[in-house]
Amino acid sequence: MTQKTINKRDSVTETLRQLGNCLELVSMDPHFHNVSVGLYVKDGLCTVHTFSRVEGVADRLKEIRDQMAALGGVSPVEGSDNQFVFPCGQIHERPVRFLLAQAVGKSPEYAHPTGDMRVKDSRSDLVLYANGHESDEQYVYQISAQGEHKNPALRLRMVVAGFLRYGDMDKVADTEVAFPCGQRHDALMRLVLPYSRNISAVETMMDAEALRGQMTTGTLGFTPAV
Repeated sequence: MTQKTINKRDSVTETLRQLGNCLELVSMDPHFHNVSVGLYVKDGLCTVHTFSRVEGVADRLKEIRDQMAALGGVSPVEGSDNQFVFPCGQIHERPVRFLLAQAVGKSPEYAHPTGDMRVKDSRSDLVLYANGHESDEQYVYQISAQGEHKNPALRLRMVVAGFLRYGDMDKVADTEVAFPCGQRHDALMRLVLPYSRNISAVETMMDAEALRGQMTTGTLGFTPAV
């Protein structure tokens, strides 16, 4: 191992110590030189970071952070171009991983649809809805469906299971879910809604992303947090 390699590894180690745990890594940014972009968390502070030094990368990190705020409802940290916090004070780990992937992978002009929170079911002719309301000192989302299906109640149970898995949400009733913090997160709900439809397909996608992330982090000399 050359001294240059040792110095680089020491620099990466110190940077990681400052940033905290690597919660998610997108191996290639299709909108900016295919650089890898990571999300790091320490003491409730989330940092979007890359080890690339290509010109303009700081502006790209700010763009990603701002897009995460727009798509996920997180709060940018004043005086920083690449950091944010959750307004509720709790890190919603699984949703924020999807949030980073969308902020990096989708067009910078992408925005959530407005109006009702709804999505066409991927396995039936149903249209799935999420409607929120205050209930017993927490904000609850009611999951419902419209359309034809031989067993809509069973299908709704599967979709609710998707919210529990990919939204890290709590089951309040058969068709009601809430975030663990008990607060309202409409932007995160819009984000998670499409993933809730098809657990097997999302698992395949996440496994592929995890493999690409491991390959990328291996070249940097560290292992992502499990």
